[in-house]
Amino acid sequence: MQNKNYSIEQILTDLKIEALNEMQLTSIEASKKDNDIILLSATGSGKTLAFLLPILDLIDESNKLTQALIIVPSRELAMQIEHVFRAMRTGMKITCCYGGHLRETEENNLIQPPALIVGTPGRLADHIRRGNITVDAIKTLVLDEFDKSLELGFHEEMSFIIDSLRNVKKRILTSATEAVEIPDFFRMNAPVKINFLTGDNNMPEGLTIKTVLSEDKDKVDTLFRLLCMIGGTRSSIVFCNHRESVERTSELLKEKGISNEFYHGAMEQQERDSALCKFKNGSTNVLITTDLASRGLDIANIRNIIHYHLPHTEDIYTHRNGRTARMDASGTAIIILSAGERLPEYVDQNIESITLPEAAILPENPKWVTFFIAAGKKDKVNKIDIVGFLAQKGQLKKEDIGLIEVKDFFSFVAVRKLKASAALDLVKHEKIKGKKVRIDIAK
Repeated sequence: MQNKNYSIEQILTDLKIEALNEMQLTSIEASKKDNDIILLSATGSGKTLAFLLPILDLIDESNKLTQALIIVPSRELAMQIEHVFRAMRTGMKITCCYGGHLRETEENNLIQPPALIVGTPGRLADHIRRGNITVDAIKTLVLDEFDKSLELGFHEEMSFIIDSLRNVKKRILTSATEAVEIPDFFRMNAPVKINFLTGDNNMPEGLTIKTVLSEDKDKVDTLFRLLCMIGGTRSSIVFCNHRESVERTSELLKEKGISNEFYHGAMEQQERDSALCKFKNGSTNVLITTDLASRGLDIANIRNIIHYHLPHTEDIYTHRNGRTARMDASGTAIIILSAGERLPEYVDQNIESITLPEAAILPENPKWVTFFIAAGKKDKVNKIDIVGFLAQKGQLKKEDIGLIEVKDFFSFVAVRKLKASAALDLVKHEKIKGKKVRIDIAK
């Protein structure tokens, strides 16, 4: 890849990656040919970089129109891809479009066409119908986790989008699942299949699978004791099959003294952002969620996946487990079984069973708390501004400030819990960039 504004070596340095893996190298090489690509690889293996790097090679920077479009099944995956692309520091503009995001903000971002657009089918189709996206120069189309988009019923929106893109030369489809029929409207051109899926349900190499038996049909007490045994320093995602179960389980765990956040599709976008940010920055180490979180979340150092409810399908099982043991890290998936439940056929029947201690000792509480700041990118506020503000006005040292996430109209920042109350009192009535904004503990 030749380009005066970036190099692969610098991109990998910025992403803190030592080297590309075999799957990524194979994808890059295949993309140099005219054929379309079907990329099959396990969750957490690095597929995002496997198509973003080829996209860079296909973009002509002298052309100021949008040249690449990525369609994804969820807003979380869209935001994750946007985050990775920005971290690559190529100097190229990317815009993220999804339901639950202010359409007016996206329309403003599209006035000067970005080189790359990533978004969900419904919102992308809406922008195309309104004429907000210039489609004539789009020559590269990526359908990331296309099987999930089909599963969610986005056929009509995807068909409309693909029909609108008359000049596409390269299509790249990705999935962590092999047994999916590709619809005719995808219009694949002599596709080359790159298949890095292996046996063993395509589980990551560093993943250990275990079970734990719940004597009661209601598994909350077993989950509580399991989380006590795991301790408070290792992050865990607990998967439930229904939104109601997510909220109920979260509330019951809080009553028992386990700090946690819950996350599902019926929440407002700001609530979802807040829950994920608290989980990422260590303000909580337990996330109770539906399968919404089984795709598109790339959160470092998740150690445990807990199947509170058995997954409905093998694909769901695969994607849940893919949240841990990512990029050569290790992790554990734990299946909670009530007395009347049996392991699904696709799970090794001889896996280790955990015996829980009789005494449940509450895990240590997190050492961080999250501040909500009602100012973001659209207010010209960035991470450096927030660090400077908290250091000067809140009298915090650098080590007292953790992960910062700046959204369009608000921001989240982790603050060491011991210093949080005093800092909040100091900054509550201060101004950021000359403007007084609401600052509080994130709800």
